[in-house]
Amino acid sequence: MASIFRAKRRLSLLVGWAADRRVPKFLRGPIYGTYAKLTGADLTEMQGSPRDHACLGSFFVRRLRDGVRAWDPDSSRLPSPVDCMVQASSPVQAGEVIEAKGRTYPIRDLLAGVGEDVELEGGHQFTLYLGPKDYHRIHCPLDARLVESRHVAGERYSVQPSVLAKRRVLPINERVVLRLESEHGPFFMVLVGAMIVGRIRVVGLEPMFSGKVEPPRPFTRGEEIGRFEMGSTVVMVTPPGFLTPLDSTAQGKSIRLGVAIASLDGEAGEGVATGDGA
Repeated sequence: MASIFRAKRRLSLLVGWAADRRVPKFLRGPIYGTYAKLTGADLTEMQGSPRDHACLGSFFVRRLRDGVRAWDPDSSRLPSPVDCMVQASSPVQAGEVIEAKGRTYPIRDLLAGVGEDVELEGGHQFTLYLGPKDYHRIHCPLDARLVESRHVAGERYSVQPSVLAKRRVLPINERVVLRLESEHGPFFMVLVGAMIVGRIRVVGLEPMFSGKVEPPRPFTRGEEIGRFEMGSTVVMVTPPGFLTPLDSTAQGKSIRLGVAIASLDGEAGEGVATGDGA
């Protein structure tokens, strides 16, 4: 087992090294164009030109042109923080949530000690899978303050839906757990790494940072909060009374950044904490 873990870690480091190698300018168009054809990525949405990206790592986190994503104008609805496929959408029942195809895991294992003072039973989780074709930056879905970030060392299993359907992955993979405070109460965003996605970045924090964010870092609705330097999965976790999922947000559905996935409940900020929060 240890040898498998080391092999995956070396593979991730190798891919990271390769992603940072400079690509000659005359090859950038053909290389990135081939990537787009193989994955289905739409390069017409990107800001600037493929030639502007000196390495694959830079290309993977390419920004979008202004106007190609529209944020839901209704402030009573929760927009998706990413371009994604909905891997799972489930309530927290008996402390467990669905990972894929009926397989469950304890939500507290995923959060790794963050938010122990927040009651989650009866809350909700969305598992949002970012594929190779997707925009890889993550945006804050609400006006909120980042009060805690915890880097959790772990495995590097693939997070592809076919893998999640066969084994437990999300609560054991490397991940970054974010606690945010909004007018609707606390919520959590968990950025889960994958086989070749170990570099998870949070805006304003050093890599591998773990602890309380002092002072809390404010983010506005739609502001970039982090990125994967390839693709992976974001799990959003909310306490009871925070939101009601929209009927249109079904498992397997592709969702664009900014499209509503839930309606926000009016009194969500009350009664969610069971102790002293951040």
